[in-house]
Amino acid sequence: MAERRRRGRRKNGAQKGLAALLCTCVAVAGAALVYQFVPGPWEQWQNTDSIEWTTSYESIPDVPEYSGEPYVVINDNTPEFTQAELTTTAFEEYSPLDELGRCGTAEACVGEETMPTEERESISEVTPTGWENEEYDIVDGGYVYNRCHLIGFQLTGENANEENLITGTRYMNTEGMLPFEDMVAEYVHETENHVLYRVTPVFEGDDLVASGVQMEAESVEDNGEGISFNVYVYNVQPDITIDYATGENWESTEEEKAAQAAAAGNENAGADAVDTDAADADAVEEQNYIINENTDKFHNPDCPGAADIKEKNKREYTGTREELIAEGYEPCGRCKP
Repeated sequence: MAERRRRGRRKNGAQKGLAALLCTCVAVAGAALVYQFVPGPWEQWQNTDSIEWTTSYESIPDVPEYSGEPYVVINDNTPEFTQAELTTTAFEEYSPLDELGRCGTAEACVGEETMPTEERESISEVTPTGWENEEYDIVDGGYVYNRCHLIGFQLTGENANEENLITGTRYMNTEGMLPFEDMVAEYVHETENHVLYRVTPVFEGDDLVASGVQMEAESVEDNGEGISFNVYVYNVQPDITIDYATGENWESTEEEKAAQAAAAGNENAGADAVDTDAADADAVEEQNYIINENTDKFHNPDCPGAADIKEKNKREYTGTREELIAEGYEPCGRCKP
């Protein structure tokens, strides 16, 4: 942490008061508008037991190739902050660029005091690594790349900070990252609590474009009851092929589309692949398993992933493997029960 640039943010109280007054004036101007509270994204996600999360992966190296969903869950959706990191003191930290000019981890304690009070400024002066942008008719918004904030502008008000901007696809920015950013912003606005928030770009080797980003967040005052997630968001654009080493990109050929579909199919099949004899034995022999009711994944009792499951999501089960799969549960990819 020591090598990162730390930024404390203090907002002018008069500015915040003026902003609130302007918002009030706008609301009053709409005389026919009757205020009605609509639950925000964070409230819809508060009870994570109700979310149909994808299969959870133990860590980033275990994440499979993109197979149609913008993100996957890491570590049973539990962020990996230490107790010492949890604080209600607002801050921002950005890693210095590496020798290739690439961004590193960005972390913040997000609160009302870190959020912007002015309009967003232009960030076009920043050229992140791998910025070989192209325009396509098949991409929503036209251009395949956005200058993606690691920590979104709505959370910390950062504009043209080169340590906070990476080359990200339109799909990653809007379909992958934005829903989580909106959820955190809505939670902070409604509760005035703080959220410890960390985004880590994942580069493979000397690639100039990240393969994805890991996003972690935990609400501090309520010990994660309001906000708690740990996800990997893919830096991909459907039907566009990207050379991550350089950033060059092109519309996928039919052969490339077929290969991508086959790779995704093989990955999904591989996650459930088991030895035929072992499967037959499981079908007739009852065993003990641990079920994660949050991720719908089952583990062997001695699996490290089972030990990390929150008690409210943990259930013991005695039966056969095939019965669990028939009920809709998936085997853990680590212990392969």
